[in-house]
Amino acid sequence: MPKAKKQRTPSSESDSGPEDRNPPANKKAKESSTKSDAGDGPTTWTLEGLRQVRINEFRGRKMVDIREYYEKNGENLPGKKGISLSIKQWKKLLEVAEEVTRAVED
Repeated sequence: MPKAKKQRTPSSESDSGPEDRNPPANKKAKESSTKSDAGDGPTTWTLEGLRQVRINEFRGRKMVDIREYYEKNGENLPGKKGISLSIKQWKKLLEVAEEVTRAVED
């Protein structure tokens, strides 16, 4: 007697992949984080060459992003070299900045 085939439900197919727990940020939020439309000051500062500090939003949280960018097709894109700091981490960095400066100068 032939075995009955089991029907697969669409959610159990092996090629469906895991469901995204956190959907990606929409493009509008990403675009608004690189330039200030309100005219209340810049959200991007150039440190040197293509090294920049930007204020970004990631998963609903503001982050201070210090990153090296690269140019491709006339557009500056973020590279792998860099760090994103939460506001708490940024404030802590500012607290110790004077100590770090003294240590570097010694």
